[in-house]
Amino acid sequence: MDKKNQGSSSFEVSVNFDTTPILYTDNVLITANSDGVILDIGQRLGTTNKVRIVSRIGMSRIHAKKMVNELAKTLAISESQPRKKH
Repeated sequence: MDKKNQGSSSFEVSVNFDTTPILYTDNVLITANSDGVILDIGQRLGTTNKVRIVSRIGMSRIHAKKMVNELAKTLAISESQPRKKH
């Protein structure tokens, strides 16, 4: 179980790894209007110019802005950490 912090409150996140796979993406199509944002998460099919949508995520504009800020922070932290050797 991972513990995540959001602002001053803490909560626990439980992930069932048997039923919640990680879906790899090399394409994200973003659509927005005054009500919200939709992310179509896709994978390129081999060497073709076709993309298969593997997940669709919709959220409010407010949530999308928070996600962008948190993603930027997470990327900055991960870039400053030494790379692990596999």
